Amino acid sequence: MSGIFLKILTFLSAFLMLFLSPGGHIRQPSEAKECPAYYGAPAVANPLEAVQVPQHPYLAEEGRNGMHGNSYNTGTYDYMGPLGINPVVNSRSLNVFGGLVATLTFDSQGRIMCMSGNVVGFRLLLLDAETLEVLAETRLPQRPSTIDAILSFNFDKISEDTSGGAYFHLLEGDRPIIGNSENVIQIFRVDESSGKPEWVVEQEYDIMDDLPEGAYITDAFPDYEGRIWFVTRPGDVGFIDPDTKEVRLIRLEGEEIQNSLAIAEDGVYIVSDHAMYRFDVNEEGNPYYTWRTEYDRGTVAKPGAINQGSGTTPTLLDVPRSDGSIAKLCGITDNADGRVHVVIYDRLTGEVIAAVPVFDEGFSVSENSLIAHGRSFIVENNYTETGSGFLVSDPTGYPGVTRIDMNEDCTGAEVVWESREASCTVVPKLSTANGIVYLYTREMNDDIPEDAVAWYLTAVDFETGETLYKVFTGCGRNWNNSYGPITIGPNGKVYVGVFNGLISIEDTAPAQ
Repeated sequence: MSGIFLKILTFLSAFLMLFLSPGGHIRQPSEAKECPAYYGAPAVANPLEAVQVPQHPYLAEEGRNGMHGNSYNTGTYDYMGPLGINPVVNSRSLNVFGGLVATLTFDSQGRIMCMSGNVVGFRLLLLDAETLEVLAETRLPQRPSTIDAILSFNFDKISEDTSGGAYFHLLEGDRPIIGNSENVIQIFRVDESSGKPEWVVEQEYDIMDDLPEGAYITDAFPDYEGRIWFVTRPGDVGFIDPDTKEVRLIRLEGEEIQNSLAIAEDGVYIVSDHAMYRFDVNEEGNPYYTWRTEYDRGTVAKPGAINQGSGTTPTLLDVPRSDGSIAKLCGITDNADGRVHVVIYDRLTGEVIAAVPVFDEGFSVSENSLIAHGRSFIVENNYTETGSGFLVSDPTGYPGVTRIDMNEDCTGAEVVWESREASCTVVPKLSTANGIVYLYTREMNDDIPEDAVAWYLTAVDFETGETLYKVFTGCGRNWNNSYGPITIGPNGKVYVGVFNGLISIEDTAPAQ
């Protein structure tokens, strides 16, 4: 029954796209004309030190190989983002029933490789980075949670499930690696032998029979030895041996994993809804954790959070100490009642170095990975008044973007600045080429019509926390980013995944 319903919905979606998205752009409601196009003034680039993350031996170039920019998940790019000079917004509607772009990467030709999700399922897309035109696509198997959502009319189940393709990584040779909802880890490549690009499966590993019933892959990518590590929502952690193709697996009983992995040469870092872990391989060739450190998971899942636990994918950072040694750090947020903390661990021992409370008392949650650069971590508040589920069009985010710096000997941390910008659900990013932190904010002020749900790309100075400028993108549900990431492209554009697809913002030369 569900298969027939899904086919009908897929056909209806494609049919309606012909009539409801003229020109392929995301539609704007009439009140968009009344929203200010721009706040602030163009920024002056204030370059930072380049990203200091080791190149992963099995992934594409750091900066373009995953949702968080690299295997350390720092959310930093050496690409120049827009300075707010005569900015132009472009958009592409990718499905009438959604189309949200989750992970976005770039191939070596500068084309976009991304995952687009809607109520019909996930599609792996190849896009022209300038026009956002779809050059090639392939559909992934439907997720059981999506079918349940459709049949029960509870669409929050879609946004509460990160398995089946939301995360992917780009291997060297421009090859996406994806764990699909049938628990097959697939490696794709683009074949252009026919004269036009087409997605083909280069290699796949079917691990369905190795996983417990009801477990589905959240994320999968290789470590520095080529073992393909994976996690599932019910708490399974494992890897595929690259030589024997054998699956090695353990389960974290009673725990849930909803975030991606972080991988360094010194280990694999995973956060569950109870604890932070470092995983390695023991003498028998099996996965095991060298340390497990519990954090304060609070008493409830807060508004804006997917579950009761940390919402942050682990972020790694290598920081020089005052004595010349290197502190190897791992940062997440907890889910403490009142105010969440940015918790920073010594990633070799699991010791908590610092736990810094952030945001307003009673209105504090973080559901997205931290930005990390130099000796700094930046965290964004995702507490939302009206919720942030799949079909919520008007989330009212609570303010709070905070930068925290390690001290000189990395024995503690302190707040450097606090911004009152309210960036509801986006995965924020930093450009080291210009020193700008990019957010995506819902603006509510006297300039904006009361019934308009207005969205802006917002630029904040990394050094000071000052808001530099804001660019209006659009109004309403279709422009809600709904946990999609910001991505800084090698072409100088910033891309934002929104409910109905993808938008780009770029500088243009002023008219002569």
